[in-house]
Amino acid sequence: MTLADTLRDNKVVHTVAGAGDLAVEKLREAPEQVGKARETAAKVQGEVRENLGKYRGEVRENLDKYGDEMRENLGRYRGQVREAVVRYRGQVRENVDRYRGEARGNVGKIQEKVEVKDLPGAAVAYVTHVGTRAVGFVDELAERGKKVVHGAAPEVTASEVTAADTPAAEPKAVKAAKTAKTNRARKSDS
Repeated sequence: MTLADTLRDNKVVHTVAGAGDLAVEKLREAPEQVGKARETAAKVQGEVRENLGKYRGEVRENLDKYGDEMRENLGRYRGQVREAVVRYRGQVRENVDRYRGEARGNVGKIQEKVEVKDLPGAAVAYVTHVGTRAVGFVDELAERGKKVVHGAAPEVTASEVTAADTPAAEPKAVKAAKTAKTNRARKSDS
């Protein structure tokens, strides 16, 4: 078995290829999402400007109309608020002390009911669940990567690749792979 065969059948390689394929898929969806967001932002921006202009005048009118009345009420209610604060301060302190005592009692009752030896089992169950979900996700990526590695994934069309996407200087391995692919295509055409 050659190194290429070993790598081609390696689950880690499949997982990495699957993650890359998923990332490419999501990146291809990004321009469409950005376009939709721009349209929505333009529409909402127009509505906001319209509403701002409409309500600016109404707010000024209401301030002029009700400003004096608000100042009078503010002065009158300020005294009433001070009286209420003084009156209820003692009651609030009594209630806080009472509830503090009840909370301590409730915590003590709960501590008596919960056994410490149950906690490791709950922790193991939680970690097992998280581990199972993570393994499932890695397996999905590996299956996706297997398709990419073995050529079952959809090919990128030439129209999807733009000049900005291609690097200035390609590595030798990439050039060699392209040359081999081109040679294979020529042989199959003959």
